[in-house]
Amino acid sequence: MTDGTTVTIVLGTRPEIIKLAPVIDACEEREIAYSVVHTGQHYSEELDTVFFDQLELPAPDHNLGVGSGTQSEQTGAMIQEIEAVLLDEQPELVLVQGDTNSVLAGAIAAGKLDCEVGHVEAGLRSFDRTMPEEVNRVLADHAADYRFAPTEQAAGYLREEGIADDAIHVTGNTIVDAVMGYRDLAAAKSDVLDELDLDAGDFCLLTAHRAENVDDRERFSSLLDGVARFASESDLDVVYPVHPRANERLAAFDLTMPDEITPIDSQDFLDFLRLESTATLVLTDSGGVQEETCILGTPCVTLRDNTERPETVDVGANRIVGVDADGIVTGAREALAEQNGWENPFGDGHSAERILNIAGLGSAASVGEVHG
Repeated sequence: MTDGTTVTIVLGTRPEIIKLAPVIDACEEREIAYSVVHTGQHYSEELDTVFFDQLELPAPDHNLGVGSGTQSEQTGAMIQEIEAVLLDEQPELVLVQGDTNSVLAGAIAAGKLDCEVGHVEAGLRSFDRTMPEEVNRVLADHAADYRFAPTEQAAGYLREEGIADDAIHVTGNTIVDAVMGYRDLAAAKSDVLDELDLDAGDFCLLTAHRAENVDDRERFSSLLDGVARFASESDLDVVYPVHPRANERLAAFDLTMPDEITPIDSQDFLDFLRLESTATLVLTDSGGVQEETCILGTPCVTLRDNTERPETVDVGANRIVGVDADGIVTGAREALAEQNGWENPFGDGHSAERILNIAGLGSAASVGEVHG
C-alpha cells in the first residue's frame, strides 16, 4: 500500500471505540485519509458522544443506527448498510476490531468487495462455540487479509487453524495504548470516587452483561449471590455499573439486587477506568475488562466458565470461577490474597503504530518487536 491510502474503520460498541481510538489517533498523526462507520449496534447517543468527546475523536462519518434484533437480523442489516458505504468510498483497507456482530458484518461486507480486511485483536479463542462472540471472531479471522494478533499465543491459535504465517502479525493489543494514554487523564479529571463516596483500594467493582449470564435466571441469581456473599465476608463495598441488558433481565426475572451490591449507572470511559484502577478487586464477565485490569495491576475474577484471554490467567492476574456462588467466594478470596506483581502480556502501548506500519500506511514510526 502507499501513503494516503483510504482506510474505513468499522465499529459498533464502546469497547471497539476505546480499542480503535489509538488507531484513529495514529491515522490523524500520519495524515492518512480515513473514515469511521458507527453501526449503532449498542448505540446510546449520550454515552457514545461522551466517549468520542473524552477520547478527543472526531464524530463518526457514518451512523448506521442499526440497533438491536436477532443475531442474524442485526448482522444482515449491518452488512447491507456497510456495503453501501464501502461502495461509495472505495477504501483500500477496512479495519474491524474484536468479536461483535459489527466486526463480522464489516469483515463480510469488505471481503466481498475489492478492498483488504484487517482484523485487530485477531486469534482470540475461548473454544466455546455457544458464544456468538466466538463465532464472530473465528469467521472474521478467516475473512481477513491482515490478522493483527495481540499476543504470540493468539497467533499460535491462528496457525493451528491453517492460516499462513505471512498473514499473521503480532502487534500487541491497542487496549494498552488506550489505557496507558488515558490513565493519568482519568486520575486528573474523574470525580467518580467522590461522587460515589468510595475510597481508593477499599471497594470492589462488578460488571456482568454477557447473554450467557444475564439471560439465564439461575446463572444471574447465583452470580449476584456469590458476589454478595463475598462482599459480606470481606466487608468491602461492591459497585455495579448495570448494563441496560442486565437491567432488563433483572426486571423480567423479578430479581432483587442484594443489599451488599450498589447498582450505579453505566459509566463513561474515564470514570470506568478510574474505578478499575482504584478497585481492590474486579469481578467481571467482560473480556475487555480482564485485559484492562491486567494492564492496570488490579486483581480480576472472571465470572465465566472460560476465557479468550488466557494470558491474564497465565501471569496470575485473573481467575476463572464461573457463576457458582461458592466458587465466586473462594476465587475472590484467593485473588485478594495474591500479590499483584505480574507483567503485562499485551504489549508496550505502540500497537496502533505497528498496525499502520504493517499495512504500509503513512510514514512509519520506529517501534520494536512486541514484548510482554
